[in-house]
Amino acid sequence: MSGVSAADVPGPDRPPLRVAVAGLGWAGREIWLPRLVAHPAYTVTAVVDPEATLRHRVQQDSAVPYAYDSVDDLPDGLVDLVVVAVPNHLHSDIAARVLRRGLPVFVEKPVCLTSAEATALAEAEREGGAVLLAGSAARYRADVRALIAASATLGAIRHVDVAWVRARGVPDGGGWFTQRQLSGGGALVDLGWHLLDTVLPLLGPAAIAHAVGSVSDDFVNDAAHHAAWRSEQEAAARRSVGDVEDTARGFLLTEDGVSVALHACWASHEARDRTTITVQGVDGVASLRCTFGFSPNRDPVPVLTRTVAGEAVRLPLPEEPVGAEYDRQLDALPGLLADPANRGLAVNEAHRTIDVIERIYHSARPTRPGRRPALAGRPGR
Repeated sequence: MSGVSAADVPGPDRPPLRVAVAGLGWAGREIWLPRLVAHPAYTVTAVVDPEATLRHRVQQDSAVPYAYDSVDDLPDGLVDLVVVAVPNHLHSDIAARVLRRGLPVFVEKPVCLTSAEATALAEAEREGGAVLLAGSAARYRADVRALIAASATLGAIRHVDVAWVRARGVPDGGGWFTQRQLSGGGALVDLGWHLLDTVLPLLGPAAIAHAVGSVSDDFVNDAAHHAAWRSEQEAAARRSVGDVEDTARGFLLTEDGVSVALHACWASHEARDRTTITVQGVDGVASLRCTFGFSPNRDPVPVLTRTVAGEAVRLPLPEEPVGAEYDRQLDALPGLLADPANRGLAVNEAHRTIDVIERIYHSARPTRPGRRPALAGRPGR
């Protein structure tokens, strides 16, 4: 198999990219598969999942020609891209296996759960000569793009406050999402990855000199705080006790003195789910309040303001439906795949992100006797 060249990018006279969706859990079924099926730049050629009943049902419902148990079963020449949406602990292994075959990969976040996995992915990318791209949906939100543009007018950035706080949003009601060995961690890995993916590019290339934080798990096993947008049947099927954090707070400091305060929270005493990003610069402050993700318990409209010398001005934002950022990322993928300069970029960004997450977990102290926080998906050490 070989990577996508510029000539392979879909256009008026070119066929769409042939895609295999690996992993038919909630993200694969609800986010990526229907969007890929509806998008003119793609044709879903295969679905991959070890659960036979599920993969055949999805294959029939979505009219996909082929279904396989493993990505290793994909025949040479069948697809141009594999979308990896398996449980977190399988992301890097499956992506690396596909990359070594020379086939491009698009990996749902988190791309990896340890710095060692990031290194292994970089090696697989080089070995196979293909490109790895990462799920970075938040960057494709219209309001986030507007915030980034506003931040460019603030002069040197001094501090960033970023938070994603849910009222009630513990995912999967005790499923793999809340099992440390399978998820890699709780709210910090899940929501925090999106937040760091949004904030770290604002900081430029400066290394993160310090990253510390705390975690707590007051709500993770409370059914009243489980995500309302998950199906009741899905939640009822999971009764295991979660061992990850529902809340994480971190503080980062770059080598050139820029600070970041991060707050990722699956459940709280808030009335609504909210995401806030505030960028403080020498020449002013830009602040975005919105709600990332698909929760129905959200702020009705995003609000972006710029404040200079005590005067706050609300900046215009385009209207867009919930989830539009995922469609916009799919719009961009063919061009990203065709550009060889993108090889290695996503892995490098993932390495920077997981390094911060590992350091926050390592510094965190347990809130209960005998308990240690998750450490990038592995038992505390």
